[in-house]
Amino acid sequence: MSADLAVVGLGRMSYEEALQHQRAIAEARIRGDVTRDVLLLVEHPPVVTLGRAFDHEHLATPRAELAKRHIDVFEVERGGDVTFHGPGQLVGYPIFRLTEHKEDLHWFLRALEEALITTVASLGIEGVRNEGLTGVWTHGRKIASIGIHVKQWVTWHGFALNVATDLSYFDLIVPCGIDGVQMTSLAQELGERAPRDLWARALDSVVMGICDVFGFRPQAVTLDDLLAATQTGTD
Repeated sequence: MSADLAVVGLGRMSYEEALQHQRAIAEARIRGDVTRDVLLLVEHPPVVTLGRAFDHEHLATPRAELAKRHIDVFEVERGGDVTFHGPGQLVGYPIFRLTEHKEDLHWFLRALEEALITTVASLGIEGVRNEGLTGVWTHGRKIASIGIHVKQWVTWHGFALNVATDLSYFDLIVPCGIDGVQMTSLAQELGERAPRDLWARALDSVVMGICDVFGFRPQAVTLDDLLAATQTGTD
């Protein structure tokens, strides 16, 4: 039997605010006050995040220069190196209790990759894994990045799918610490084939990809209702 997945569309929201919501919901999921797995979907203003494996050489642009360009920098608890989030990029934060799926972080990463491969396939793009690396590629170019954190088998942080991202931002960093990596997007790969409603179709496809791989039924939930559940223990 499929379980319900609480899907929360945050629209465009600052990275800092979304991070606070992630942490609050994850802690409530650990306590059991939130009883369902949650998927937050969001688009961020330009921001660079540094994971636990961050190498300072991979922040190719001085922080002062990033600040001049109004690009915030956050050091966070997720795995991985440095990455960029910004307009035109669909970011998903799955807050899942892995004890209800499989207590295996490698399985979870591969499952997220499979969901994103399913997502881009539904939009006419062949996505593949790159052996030894996390994320999704197409024709040698990276289209989606993944970095997670797990506490007591509850996940947060997640994935970033480039839909119509300004790829020049990635020149400011060494994306995911991979020298010479070429980033791409759905819009770039589709070219003239890209539908006018590409963002909306990408949103729908991501939700269905996650649901297909993890065995969920999607249920739209508002952020206010979900945050109320972190206080009352009912969702």
